[in-house]
Amino acid sequence: MKLTRSRSMRAIVVAVAAGSLALTGCSNDNGKKDNGKDGSAKKEDAAKQSKPVAYGDAAASTGPAKEVAGAQSGGTIGVYLQSDLSHLDPGQIYVSDAGQFSRLTHRKLTNFLEDKDGNLTVVGDIATDSGQSSNGGKTWTFTLKDGIKDDEGNEITSADVRHTIERMYSKVIFDGPSFVQTWLSGKDYRKKLPDGPYKGKHLPDDVLETPDDKTIVFHFDQPRPDLPQALAMAGYSIVPEKRDTKEKYDKAPAALGPYKIAERKPGKSLKMVKNPHWDPKTDVVRHQYVDGYDFTTTVEQASQTKRLVADQGEAKNFIQFTTSVDPGQIQDVVSDPEVNKRTIKGFQPYVWQMNFNLNKDVVKDKKVRDAITYAIPNKSMIGADGGKYGGELAGGLFAPTLPGYDPEYDPFEKSKTPMGNMKKAKELLKEAGVKEGTKITYAHANSPRAEKQKLIIKRTLEKLGFDPQLKSIDAATYYEQIGKVKNPYDLYITGWGQDWPSPGTVVTPVYDGDLISDGASNYSHINDPKVNELIQQALTEEPEVAAKTWEQAHHRIVEEINPAAPIYYAKQLQLFGSNIGGARYSTESSYVNINDLYLKKP
Repeated sequence: MKLTRSRSMRAIVVAVAAGSLALTGCSNDNGKKDNGKDGSAKKEDAAKQSKPVAYGDAAASTGPAKEVAGAQSGGTIGVYLQSDLSHLDPGQIYVSDAGQFSRLTHRKLTNFLEDKDGNLTVVGDIATDSGQSSNGGKTWTFTLKDGIKDDEGNEITSADVRHTIERMYSKVIFDGPSFVQTWLSGKDYRKKLPDGPYKGKHLPDDVLETPDDKTIVFHFDQPRPDLPQALAMAGYSIVPEKRDTKEKYDKAPAALGPYKIAERKPGKSLKMVKNPHWDPKTDVVRHQYVDGYDFTTTVEQASQTKRLVADQGEAKNFIQFTTSVDPGQIQDVVSDPEVNKRTIKGFQPYVWQMNFNLNKDVVKDKKVRDAITYAIPNKSMIGADGGKYGGELAGGLFAPTLPGYDPEYDPFEKSKTPMGNMKKAKELLKEAGVKEGTKITYAHANSPRAEKQKLIIKRTLEKLGFDPQLKSIDAATYYEQIGKVKNPYDLYITGWGQDWPSPGTVVTPVYDGDLISDGASNYSHINDPKVNELIQQALTEEPEVAAKTWEQAHHRIVEEINPAAPIYYAKQLQLFGSNIGGARYSTESSYVNINDLYLKKP
């Protein structure tokens, strides 16, 4: 998933504001010290939590959720957002702000349950467990729990689950995930059911089957061991068939979770209240402590931070929803113990990397790519993004949040040379025969962070003897422009993070040569037969076995090809008011854990 404000579970373009899947260095409302001596998240700590995800049985999936110590009932929590939510229709949700909202109102077949150490288990959400596989992993069967209803009291059946999946095939849905549809029907899945379920047609039973009201069966042409994790994505939340209003559903979706929408003023505010038909006995993840949430969607990052630092009046009851602390105020926050204890800190799943356009002659020689990689002053790049609270030196392309992450992996020795190794870089360029003054084009977004970092890259390239040509691209279309196979740029920075905690959601979309096309996420246009082969092998293996295959693919990509130089691992830092209880860093979202919040004084 890339990250931007507007598509933040898919692209990184502007300041740090994303999702993550590992708990590290958290402050909490009890004022306990951070794991890191300096209060920042440490990648070694993250590695302890980046364990393979477990699949839970019926016992693990049975509610209610474990009570939060000291939790009180009542009151309303205020929410700061910089702009309106991108989507409310779950089928359209592939963005972090909408994903966080989804945790309050939508439910899925499966969900992620995290323990006190941040480890994740896939459990049944509206299903009785995380799913039962058969036929060598090609068939997955889910049974629905009793008592699952929407906010109007309508019981949810397998027909609603089928409808949820099939509507993803229609043109009504254009902005959500496509994993399950592709696995069921191939890359051209829309052609198999172009109108979705809206004209009475359905996928054949040998693809998607509902033998009774409680059972849904997925049939694939190859093993899909990650299905329970994919179905835990917000984009696969249930849309009741009788409530579906197609395009209009994005304005007023049904609620299956603990809260429903009471009032919405687009671009201004959103009010949520309790859903009386949510039964806690069916839910092992969520709570319903407060009476509701009031969203204000017009508060800029700097203002959010100032209000929460001051902690006066109603600000005591507010949280940052998906916005991070303003980079310019980070020191004000972390240097004040009373304010710092009202923060959450942790790694995001995103790795910033310098992409080399392998279609361009100037970077076709691996020695040139390695030279630039060695020369990049990673520490300076981090400094332009909030310093140690904004990121940490990256040794590879697997974030600390990902199973298989190795904190010692550092083939370019960045931990020893955080400001770059210019001597090594120049030796490689000399071996490659690069002439002094060779032109090289570096494209960057026109975001505040990227504007700072472009100067660092420019100086680095000049020291190497290049003649850098800087090209500014509007942040809103940045990924669209660099996503073109025949784009004119030699270098550009991107970021990517897992859609769920599996290396397959990193290696496959970004480094699979079979996925090169305009608009795809293989930004370096790497097409290595060995990597492609390892990807196909790992996708059919159980997670424990696949881990070794993914590691092999990762090492080949970084060491033998180097299509993208690792720069730094992104971090998160958020604030909440002093009356907020239960605040902790969520391993599932990288934000404050919205499912456990309460007001200390309702």
